[in-house]
Amino acid sequence: MNKWIRGTNATVLSIAVIGIFIILTIFLHSLKGFQVDLTKNKSFTLSEQTVATLKNLNQDIHIVAFTNSGDNNGFVTRQVTDMVTEYKKQSGKITYDEYDMLKQPSMAKQYGVDQGGTIIFEMGSKKQNINFYELFVGQQDGSYTFSGEEKFTQAIKSLTSTEKHTVYLLSGHQEYPLNAMTILKSSLEAANYVVKDLNLFVEGKIPDDAQMLMLLGPQNDLNDKEAALIEAYLKDKGKIYMALGFNKDMATKWKNIDAIMKTYGIQDQHAIAIEPKQTSLYDPLTIIPEYGPHDITNKLSSNNLITMLSLAVSLNADGSAPDYTQSLLLKTTDKAYGETDINLLAQSKTKQDATDVKGPLNLGYAISGKDNKPKAVILGGSTFVLDEDIQNQGNKDFALNSIGWLQEQKDQITIRPRQGDAFQQAMITPSQANTIFLVTIVFLPLLFLVIGGLIWWRRRRG
Repeated sequence: MNKWIRGTNATVLSIAVIGIFIILTIFLHSLKGFQVDLTKNKSFTLSEQTVATLKNLNQDIHIVAFTNSGDNNGFVTRQVTDMVTEYKKQSGKITYDEYDMLKQPSMAKQYGVDQGGTIIFEMGSKKQNINFYELFVGQQDGSYTFSGEEKFTQAIKSLTSTEKHTVYLLSGHQEYPLNAMTILKSSLEAANYVVKDLNLFVEGKIPDDAQMLMLLGPQNDLNDKEAALIEAYLKDKGKIYMALGFNKDMATKWKNIDAIMKTYGIQDQHAIAIEPKQTSLYDPLTIIPEYGPHDITNKLSSNNLITMLSLAVSLNADGSAPDYTQSLLLKTTDKAYGETDINLLAQSKTKQDATDVKGPLNLGYAISGKDNKPKAVILGGSTFVLDEDIQNQGNKDFALNSIGWLQEQKDQITIRPRQGDAFQQAMITPSQANTIFLVTIVFLPLLFLVIGGLIWWRRRRG
């Protein structure tokens, strides 16, 4: 009798647990859009920029993926499919079809695709093609990261945006070359900027279509004629984005660069920011500044995304330009100081003394005119725009946010997609694959079955 009661109780309890699980599953499934992302880097949580882009879609976007079943690229295809699924959850304007090149060659011919591993975004007659290999960024250790969200969102924004912004990167003063800023350039182009190089010494004028000038990492000064052209451009409706480089003689050889900053009431203090507290990650010349309250930095601050500067020059708003408003973007802690003896700094013998600038140091300003319209962004450092640094933390978001603010593009002041986790590719032999199959699919289930059978037999006999 007792055995029958115990058996009945166990059966009822099992049925109850299964019933609760089924009801909970149905309830959670009924919650539209509900999901919990437990991955380390929130791999299945779309960025603020992506969500906003999808929510604002007012035209249908058709996504078509062409795969090749003979390439054994199931993992790659699954990554793409999973990402598209997340996009479809955010917008009913997204539709998706997948075709196998081997089984449906006519569809590939219709779209002009000659190889598998291609994804197409189309809106009416406009199309954007992305190869699967562009979605995966290889690392030196053999691993790779998935950048599908960034590429997908860029493709959608490129299709839906009709406004173009032409910006010119000044050259001729040992600024950073474009091939050292490929990520910044491609990100700007994906946001519908037209990026062009401008050597004023060669061209002799600023083109009429220039909506902004960018001076990134100059080591040498502008000459007098170049400075006059730039000043005339800025007095009209021109805008400038200045991110200073390094010159050990900047106190005496940056006359025209300093004069342009002075126009907006910004003083170059000719001192390199030093953070005395050295860590295992960063040297004293690498500054992780605090953010000032501003549209450019507010979202970075709330998302705990830092911006890093190296060899940053200390700046100060000296009140000499009352027609402009200087808003502080970046500053150091009060423990930092500005080294004015550059020769001593070059010998790695820097030590704070009475001639140095006391912290906190100001490293960046956003400048607005009397009409509250953006006029300039002036930064004491520029290394954050380089390919080797721009992917660190909030560097890219800070660069693009400040450019977007200067161009009065509120939708470009956001937090962008991050790269996914790094995946390590494991290379195994056919015999190793067979061993893994036999152990996981055959032997382990069989072992549990045998153990379960023995336990059942012993309980029945007892």
